[in-house]
Amino acid sequence: MELLMPFSPNLVPLTPISFLERAATAYKDCPSLVYNNTTSYTWDQTHGRCLQAASSIKSLGIKRGDVVSVLAPNVPAMYELQFSVPMAGAVLNNINTRLDPRTLSILLRHSESKLVFVDKHLYSLLLQAISLIPPGTPLPLVVLIKDDDQKFDVLSTTNDNNNDNNISVIANYEELIEGGDPKFEWVPPKSEWDPIALNYTSGTTSSPKGVVLSHRGNYILALDTLLAWSVPKQPVYLWTLPMFHANGWSLTWGMAAVGATNICLRKFDAPTVYNAIQHHGVTHLCGAPVVLNMLANLPQAKPLKHPVHILTAGAPPPASVLFRTESLGFIVDHGYGLTETGGLVVNSAWKSRWDRLPAKEQARLKARQGVGSLGMTKVDILDPKTGQPVKRDGSTLGEVVLKGGSVMLGYLKDPEGTSKSMTPSGWFRTGDVGVIHPDGYLEIKDRLKDIIISGGENISSVEVEAVLYTHPMVDEAAVVAQPHEFWGETPCAFISLNRNNTNQQEVTERDIIEYCRERMAHYMVPKTVVFQEELPKTSTGKVQKFLLREMANSMAPFKVTSFGNKVISQM
Repeated sequence: MELLMPFSPNLVPLTPISFLERAATAYKDCPSLVYNNTTSYTWDQTHGRCLQAASSIKSLGIKRGDVVSVLAPNVPAMYELQFSVPMAGAVLNNINTRLDPRTLSILLRHSESKLVFVDKHLYSLLLQAISLIPPGTPLPLVVLIKDDDQKFDVLSTTNDNNNDNNISVIANYEELIEGGDPKFEWVPPKSEWDPIALNYTSGTTSSPKGVVLSHRGNYILALDTLLAWSVPKQPVYLWTLPMFHANGWSLTWGMAAVGATNICLRKFDAPTVYNAIQHHGVTHLCGAPVVLNMLANLPQAKPLKHPVHILTAGAPPPASVLFRTESLGFIVDHGYGLTETGGLVVNSAWKSRWDRLPAKEQARLKARQGVGSLGMTKVDILDPKTGQPVKRDGSTLGEVVLKGGSVMLGYLKDPEGTSKSMTPSGWFRTGDVGVIHPDGYLEIKDRLKDIIISGGENISSVEVEAVLYTHPMVDEAAVVAQPHEFWGETPCAFISLNRNNTNQQEVTERDIIEYCRERMAHYMVPKTVVFQEELPKTSTGKVQKFLLREMANSMAPFKVTSFGNKVISQM
């Protein structure tokens, strides 16, 4: 046994790009991409188009390890580039489409992107961002994505800080496809630990970091997610989750593994989702809890004709929202992950015997994040002071820590940040606070920075939000800490109301506070209530609590003041 060792036949690096090659054989003539009811490709065609794009990318001088950025919504080109960029040996950098020009400019400089694929509707945003790049900095080449035949004039612009450095739009995407080699021998990774993607964190803390993920990690994670979600062969998958968010939780690659039909959407709302479900026979979709809330609160929503599976993550979903969503015929699975893990690494691991429980109890159990996936070596919750595992009693708080194959390689150009996130004992620190129940299931309670300490008591903002979501007039709720002269901090609730509720009534700050006092310990009750038309969110549906904290901090305690057109009651 000691003389046996790895040889070349079993030393092939793991990479999710191999899923596309298999799909081109196993599902050759089956639909791969459908868009706008006019564009449709088979897996054989998608494979060929990705090879052609990869060939053209490499011919532009892109070398192994170079960063290639994509700024686009969920259109076919966006999906294809998840494969063709790494097939050219480059590192894929999907960019959040809702960034402001300044932040986009910072990310382009930080990543040293050599080439940017940009959707035509986001072209002006890219121009503004590039104009902010300092003089002397090399600018990326630009390829334009157009998904229709409408005439589009490419605006030529010059870097305002360097008149000799012009932005170069070299081609549009379809020209790049047509000029590529369909028999291109794509560039495999030298090692499965080679980087495949650079994803910037969503910015809920206002300071995005560049997360570098490996071929190996995303290979493991994609298969892990399919298994945990029990995805069958050839599902019909609706792209409501932005592909730029952790490569669609690695399901851009995963859907090739099962030969799915990918229904692409440039943008969506609740009616669009319901229409797509009916028209295409959608079986699966993903989204943050805000998507569940949107679907559940559509006034004209009717029970589905066939079950549709939804995988949700990104924020702890209130049990009341899960209950309303499932009452329409959606089957909700819940998971937990981070940009740093490339997708979901904890899943609800639903037990069939729980199907016999009352619906509300099912929703409560489903609101828990669950247990570590098979791709995670271990998941635990540690006491931040002692570094030891907390009691499995469902109430003792600690920091969620992970170890496993899909954990990031590190933060780009940030060795200090990388070092802080990795403990000497081999754990990745998530910065999330949670508990472990007696049955071993994990439940996220908050971010470390979002825990409210009032009079020495720890208050989970998530628990307060869960109660607020049970109010029939509450559409969105977020709770943050507000400085208090006596208690140190007190909960401050930001709420948007459900205007679609047929039983509309006037809701006051006092109503919300009294509602909470009847349903939770009094020290947890919000002392301040702010009504807003809509809560500030990232493009992935996460509430930007750092903005809400700034608002709460700016409000003087013990006064009644105004915020916009709303009245804020402070007690």
